[in-house]
Amino acid sequence: MKYTHLVLFISASLLVINAVNGQNANKLIPFASGLTSPVSIANAGDSRLFVAEQRGYIRIIGSTGILNSQPFLNITNRIVYGGERGLLGIVFHPKYKTNGYFYVNYIGKGDSTHISRFTVSSGDPNLADPQSEFKLMTIFQPYANHNGGNLKFGPDGYLYIGMGDGGSGGDPGNRAQNTKELLGKMLRINVDHGNPYSIPSTNPFYNSTTTRGEIWALGLRNPWRFSFDRLTGDLWIADVGQNAIEEIDFQPAGSKGGENYGWRCYEGNKAYNSCGCSPLSSFTFPVFFYPQGQECSVTGGFVYRGSTLSPFYGHYFFTDYCSDRIWTLHKVAGNWVKVDYGQFSGNNFSTFGEDADGQIYVAGLTSGKIFRVFDQVTESRLINKPIDFIVIQIPFSSRLKIETEQKNDLDLQITVYDLNGIERFQGNSMESSYEFDPGFLTSGIYLLSVRINGNNQVRKLVLGNNMSR
Repeated sequence: MKYTHLVLFISASLLVINAVNGQNANKLIPFASGLTSPVSIANAGDSRLFVAEQRGYIRIIGSTGILNSQPFLNITNRIVYGGERGLLGIVFHPKYKTNGYFYVNYIGKGDSTHISRFTVSSGDPNLADPQSEFKLMTIFQPYANHNGGNLKFGPDGYLYIGMGDGGSGGDPGNRAQNTKELLGKMLRINVDHGNPYSIPSTNPFYNSTTTRGEIWALGLRNPWRFSFDRLTGDLWIADVGQNAIEEIDFQPAGSKGGENYGWRCYEGNKAYNSCGCSPLSSFTFPVFFYPQGQECSVTGGFVYRGSTLSPFYGHYFFTDYCSDRIWTLHKVAGNWVKVDYGQFSGNNFSTFGEDADGQIYVAGLTSGKIFRVFDQVTESRLINKPIDFIVIQIPFSSRLKIETEQKNDLDLQITVYDLNGIERFQGNSMESSYEFDPGFLTSGIYLLSVRINGNNQVRKLVLGNNMSR
């Protein structure tokens, strides 16, 4: 006979699991206020946060949450502002500390998208030179909405640009599927070579005669916010839906590009306008989607890579502009699992951002506030009263038995959590012992919480392979 679980215990009596992933334990910590229509948050590799205001200012927030009175950059005189137009994105060059370059995405003259490089002033790190603008791209926008607006440098050092389909409704020009148009696409360019840029030879349509070489992926409606996982390099794209479905698209780090995310042929996983569309197998469908109702417009975020002790480590955060509800996504046993982080009304969340340490922030467009995501729902504290119990592995099986010395009026609760803070098993008993089988869990490290009459103790539970016969 073969048993697959070897169980070891290490004392962890100072740790208490408190409402893991419960909405009451999740919160946003106020960080800064006094902003006007914040739409993009970036860091320059130091303790500052840079926030783009839609009307054309970039503001600096210090490490203590104090908003600098002087803008880092003022280009209000170049901005076409209103609705979905304005200054929409900011990102710093990976070598910003040595070259002083940062890039912005704004709607300007001619109702066009402008992708421009600016340079920090030589004498003041908190002030950029507005006369240093170097334009990389100008893309005409046929309508006033669906402009995209986000910019990110990938792990490969190339600049990625999210472009909406040009606006109106239903992509009337079918631009997202038109490979000779840059609208409705994810673009990828090399800003360190060429004049004003070059197309990487590893782009999927490099040197193509039928497809623009800048295109990295296509079939997007309005990828308002996308991000790279700073650990794995995976690309997450939150694509705003038409009138029925909001979606989250996922591109693994090993992708060679060229994915077609479906719009306007598909909205989410549902057919929208399939006239003249390629076969179903040609499209890459979202890893998660949700219907519109109380929700109406997805705002993408980041995979949390701050403290490895956080139960949200490895979770992708995203929200909805209309409901102000925040969720996370992460994989469990090969399946994507959504966790409801909470609802925080009165903000109209427009963007997330990361600081240099991987902490996540979220901005309210209407509230003008920046919040830091509270990343730790595991409370560490001393137990008021010691708990007397032992754990026994039943011979020739994978079953465990929890035995206590208390005999009368006993309320015994057993909970097993994974290291993401997700509850994987719970059991209750009014007896002095409890027996259960963790054999359904995969090998790895878990936390075993034993609660007796309101007092908790947590021990590490290691499940591995034991070739017993």
